[in-house]
Amino acid sequence: MWSGFHKFPSVIILLCLLIHIFFGISSLTEYRKAVENISIHSIDVSDLSDGIYYGECNVGYIYARVCVNISNGSIQNVSLMEHRKERGQRAEVIPQRITEKQKTKVDAVSGATNSSKVIMKAVENALSEEIEKE
Repeated sequence: MWSGFHKFPSVIILLCLLIHIFFGISSLTEYRKAVENISIHSIDVSDLSDGIYYGECNVGYIYARVCVNISNGSIQNVSLMEHRKERGQRAEVIPQRITEKQKTKVDAVSGATNSSKVIMKAVENALSEEIEKE
């Protein structure tokens, strides 16, 4: 019963839907791989100059930008300036944990592991850039 005229829009809509699904799956796969490849390294802050350091980490669905205040060889404060997250709002305690533990690698928040890793990596990136300058 369908004439050729009615089949054409249906085929186009189906094709667009399949393309959208393909790119969505590809994007999700890249995101998961990026998070999986994050490794957090310890940074010796005792050798860093006093100052404010900025860092960021972006894995697509999650992005963090931080400000780290170093004074007298210790982390005085970590501020989360921006946090684009999927479901990781609970990870926003990570800056406080980093300040308390005085290290970049702390326990991730259960249920917000990916955001936790991205925030820790942003802090590491902030402090690593200073080390690379010297």
